Amino acid sequence: MPRLDVRGATSVVTGAASGMGAEVARELAQRGARLALLDRNEDGIAAVAATLPGAGHTTHPVDVRDDEAVGDAVAEVTRRHPRVQTLITCAGSSMLGSLDQLTMEEMRWLMDVNLWGTVNVTRALLPALRREPAAHITHLVSIYGLAAPAGRIPYAMSKYAVRGFSEALRHELEGSTVTVGAVYPAGVKTGIILHGRYAAALDPAIAQRAATAQARMYHTEPETAARRIVEATLTRRARTMVGREARLVDVLTRLTPVHYWGAMRRPLRDAIDTTTPVADS
Repeated sequence: MPRLDVRGATSVVTGAASGMGAEVARELAQRGARLALLDRNEDGIAAVAATLPGAGHTTHPVDVRDDEAVGDAVAEVTRRHPRVQTLITCAGSSMLGSLDQLTMEEMRWLMDVNLWGTVNVTRALLPALRREPAAHITHLVSIYGLAAPAGRIPYAMSKYAVRGFSEALRHELEGSTVTVGAVYPAGVKTGIILHGRYAAALDPAIAQRAATAQARMYHTEPETAARRIVEATLTRRARTMVGREARLVDVLTRLTPVHYWGAMRRPLRDAIDTTTPVADS
């Protein structure tokens, strides 16, 4: 399969105002791509675009949960960018809390962002990608799309669903000019868990403690992850692990798909504890 050359073509990145989306945009721009940046944070994507090398980059503020707004944003992208070659979906959030702490509304919100936002943008942009001689879609999944931990039910649900969407779409587009890949990052130091949401029923101090414990387990630098994600996109890889933990969990879940939690429970103990009161200092 021929490697993609991003020079002179456009890459669309969602969730580009911060975190992995911003880092992926910077990596692509350094390689000569034109960028169309999507995010609900208008000031954030404008700030990222201002730092990018090259010319022709555009910003498109949009809430990926809004079907009509996504359609309008994609129409604007394709009007301003005649060659859309790649899509990398980085938009997403997290949610802390056990099932009895979460409301249905909270879980639906996360599914709308992480799953339906990904589906929404991909579906709207697919006709433009089909017009290229070769194009690729990269969906950011998560290590929690390989293994589902306690205390992260809505996040794991959404990421398993994105994984299923990515694999089914890859099969559906087999034989076309568009290929699809999924990336499974583990422990990237972007701050997503510290800035993510938690159940309203959860004590904020407990949520902060759990999020901080999770963040301490993150070891991969965002720049390193961005290089891996972009390289996987350009080589049109179907499945990519980012970080040592992702590779280990991938092997673990293959070896013991029922009992893998026994090996993961202890390392994640503090990060999944959303009930123990925080001791007064």
